[in-house]
Amino acid sequence: MFDPNAPLVVTAFQLFVLLHILAGSIGLITFWVPVVGRKGGRQHKRWGLVFTRTMLATGAAALGISACTLIDPVATHPHLPDAEWVRGIFGWMMQGLALLTVNLAWYGWLCIRNKNDHRGNLEWRNLALQVLLTIASLNCAWQSYRADIPLMLGMPAIGLATVATNLWFLFKPARGRMDWLKEHIKALVGAGISVYTAFFAFGAVRTVPALALHPGLWAIPLVVGLSLIIFHQRTVSRAA
Repeated sequence: MFDPNAPLVVTAFQLFVLLHILAGSIGLITFWVPVVGRKGGRQHKRWGLVFTRTMLATGAAALGISACTLIDPVATHPHLPDAEWVRGIFGWMMQGLALLTVNLAWYGWLCIRNKNDHRGNLEWRNLALQVLLTIASLNCAWQSYRADIPLMLGMPAIGLATVATNLWFLFKPARGRMDWLKEHIKALVGAGISVYTAFFAFGAVRTVPALALHPGLWAIPLVVGLSLIIFHQRTVSRAA
């Protein structure tokens, strides 16, 4: 996989891809333990923390992948000849999805960590991630318009909706008793949607290129994830 004579950006790209695959694979599996298992138990907490950490690592690696792609789209993706398209999809859009994953994982973890002290959710990293995701989403929308790649618009829509709902919870004057749990569910299941979307889309580029960026393929994790969020949030509401 590694060519000692490859340019530095390609070597860095390959290392980021390796880290992304390793962390993402763990996340794909551990996601289901807290989702389908007994809520609040030892296994739920243990594997939920593993999932959160792997999502942070996966998102950080994806940021590295996107940076290398933006620097040299042709050298990092020699099997895809259209440099402008590669820069848009694997550069700007992946950057946005990476920040979305990190944002949701960190926010979701803080929601449960600070369930009894909401002020802890207002720490600087959590607020900075809302700003960064907003900037990345708006930039992705602009890059989509500039390069005429409509598929990229899905990321800004989800990113801006995420920031809006996060800020609403963080700053609304009155919160329900179980709002922190609903936000925890939304965020971490949302991180799962993000990693499965990346797995289906970007992972399929080399295996089934014709289907890799088909909207129907992207819809599978979105529909399943949203169904899980709605089901668990309603369960919390009934229990409350």
